[in-house]
Amino acid sequence: MPRVLIVGSGLTGSLCACLLRRELQSGVHVVVWDKARGAGGRMCTTRSPDSSSHSADLGAQYITVTPAYALSHHSFYSELLSSGILQPLRGLMEGARQNHGDTNYVTPLGMSSVVKYFLSQSGADLFFEHHVTALFRRGASWEVQKKVGDSETFDAVILTMPVPQILQLQGDLVPLLSVQQKQNLERVVYSSRFAVALFYSPDVAFGFPWAARYVTHNSCIRYITVESRRRNTADSGRGPSLVVHTSVQFGLEHLDRDKEDIQPVILQELYRLLPDLPQPMSIKCHKWRYSQVLTSVPDSPGHMTILEKPLLVCGGDAFSHSNFDGCVESALSMLSVLKDQL
Repeated sequence: MPRVLIVGSGLTGSLCACLLRRELQSGVHVVVWDKARGAGGRMCTTRSPDSSSHSADLGAQYITVTPAYALSHHSFYSELLSSGILQPLRGLMEGARQNHGDTNYVTPLGMSSVVKYFLSQSGADLFFEHHVTALFRRGASWEVQKKVGDSETFDAVILTMPVPQILQLQGDLVPLLSVQQKQNLERVVYSSRFAVALFYSPDVAFGFPWAARYVTHNSCIRYITVESRRRNTADSGRGPSLVVHTSVQFGLEHLDRDKEDIQPVILQELYRLLPDLPQPMSIKCHKWRYSQVLTSVPDSPGHMTILEKPLLVCGGDAFSHSNFDGCVESALSMLSVLKDQL
């Protein structure tokens, strides 16, 4: 039975693992590694620093589907809706721009619930805090080294982390790239941003009516949301949570600064925009060095095959486009390659 390693437990990696199991059944042994302490990638749901009952989405906020993708990816949306993972967004989105016919979906249990659902369907062996550092070709296999612990051998490797992290891997990967492949990967550009979650006590009630607000003409803050309103859920006695995303330009300007230094700057601007906000019980700040993909691999092929035997493939939204459907397209693209090879 071939052993396949998927590096990255974000949406593309989790969906690829799920599709492999469904297509090849027990004919493949799927292993998923992630350097983080939990699944989700940029669809992560975080807990309050002082309470496990509070949670907030610091990355992706909701899923927008066009009429074309609602048709072509109908099976995925239907499955997630019927299982209760997705619901239509009902809250007021102040300042949001939307094309005619588009539908927004939210996740009552947080954005990471989408990823966790596909991982649970995959039956894959899942390991966190496994930070891949190098790949070495060993005959018909790949030896994969990680930051801590012994290396392991796999028959095929799928890389779904951000492209700059792929190019930083030691070993045989970069030397195997053609000049054109390397140039295409180096063209990929990501936006960067900071996100802050504020967790409040149960007696707090916000006076404004919106579930989320897009802020214009502000150099620091681009987006603010109340978690329970956006997710279509009640606070259930936990108290509300507020999430703030900075603008792309602000993230770029302060990319090399520590999040601890930037958090007070963001909060000062937040209180200027919403002066009646009460003091939170706790605060969590995150820096997204690799947020949305601004420039993808040319022609958006869905994946890039570095070597066929032993198989080494790269995928993710950088090889398609930076949203849910882009990740689905990449996973389907990689599945086609894996089925041919395995």
